[in-house]
Amino acid sequence: MENLIIIGSGPAGMTAAIYTARADLNPLVAAGVQWGGLLMWTTHIENFPGFPEGIMGPNLMADMKKQAEKFGARFVIENITDVDLSGQIKRIKIGDEWHESKAVIISSGTKPRTLRLEREKSLIGRGLSVCATCDAAFYRDKQVIVVGGGDSAMEEANFLTKFVAKVYLIIREDKPMASPIMFTRAKQNPKIEIWFNHEVVEYVGQDKLEGVRVINNNSNAILDLPIDGLFFAIGQEPTTAIYKGQLATDEAGYLIKNPDNSMSNLDGVFIAGDISDRIYRQAIVAAGEGAKAALDCIRWLERQE
Repeated sequence: MENLIIIGSGPAGMTAAIYTARADLNPLVAAGVQWGGLLMWTTHIENFPGFPEGIMGPNLMADMKKQAEKFGARFVIENITDVDLSGQIKRIKIGDEWHESKAVIISSGTKPRTLRLEREKSLIGRGLSVCATCDAAFYRDKQVIVVGGGDSAMEEANFLTKFVAKVYLIIREDKPMASPIMFTRAKQNPKIEIWFNHEVVEYVGQDKLEGVRVINNNSNAILDLPIDGLFFAIGQEPTTAIYKGQLATDEAGYLIKNPDNSMSNLDGVFIAGDISDRIYRQAIVAAGEGAKAALDCIRWLERQE
């Protein structure tokens, strides 16, 4: 019987692990096969307090993990495959093994959103990518597309220009959703060509991506654009499907917390990070929510005893 199982290992889960481990709860962290959350796909982080020169996303997460382990947190680098949260004892299946716990903190975050066009799954890794940091080197001196108009899209496009010959930045709207400073950086990059009011509607190529079909939303004109790679940067969706029917969600699928604390609609199940945040979605906000969930959980367990 565990005192606490933490699901997820991004900034929220790592912070929750640090706080609860220091409280001698000896938490078990179901970190996932791709542990570390979305920051593992981020290059240079400039706005996380305490790092005036910035820090690489993977380095920040590795330091958080080391800090949690220092205080006694245990990590399982596997995905959860099933949950039963309805009873007083919470049951979490990690890989092929069931674990029982008095309490659970859910901080499994979000996953990248894609276009969901025909043959998309078969082309992931064969021209389609959700991670510029991971795959940019495969497209050295080639031409690629970044789909999206937010800060992440601008960051991905700028990062890719260190490797590729050209980036087409395809934005569905008539203006960017990104912050002015991020858009300016992309606009001033000579390797980036920005197309407003355009959408990718079809992938070209069978065994690998050879191009895309793009529509102009103003004129409905169709253009075939030969490219070697496409990177998705169109936001995230919460990883809440496994909790369906047990935990309350809003219309977009994000978990709903108690307005007074981090508790879900089920006693002993706490929520932290992007899995319940459809507005801010920042690493520092997720870390703060991880601390709040940890403190709420510690107090709740004390009351049970």
